[in-house]
Amino acid sequence: MPTPGGVLKAIGVFAANDSFIDSHKQTDLKSNDVLAVLRDELVNLGFEVEKGKAADQKIKVAVLYGLNGQTTKTFDADAFHREEGIVIEVEAGRAYTNYQFLKDLFQACAMQEVKHLVIAVRKDYRGHKDFDAVINFMETLYASSRLQLPLHSVTIVGY
Repeated sequence: MPTPGGVLKAIGVFAANDSFIDSHKQTDLKSNDVLAVLRDELVNLGFEVEKGKAADQKIKVAVLYGLNGQTTKTFDADAFHREEGIVIEVEAGRAYTNYQFLKDLFQACAMQEVKHLVIAVRKDYRGHKDFDAVINFMETLYASSRLQLPLHSVTIVGY
């Protein structure tokens, strides 16, 4: 299946801002710093983007529904395109070391409206090649074909 247009546009936002977010050069950027650089362009593409850590600044995506169709469980996303079902998670130091990318994968699989997941991972974190490690893990997961995911696509972006 070819990469969906909305995912390609999101990847383009990362590529267009590489000089500002490249982890080989910008070694102290946190995930929120990266998201701040990308925010306006992602919003222009139709994404809702987290503005901060306060409850009203987070992007809630439904996981479970209860009585009368009321949402009873949500997970937070860094960015979400509701029409195309694309969730973006931007990770920094915890991406591989603490397996945050797996939590992102699990949560996206549980989110009812999500079809596509984009996880942005630092290429370099304190000398460790996090992007390469995550890619290797995901390739192994898909190659084994033992786990079937409810997502149409999972894209890993290195920054």
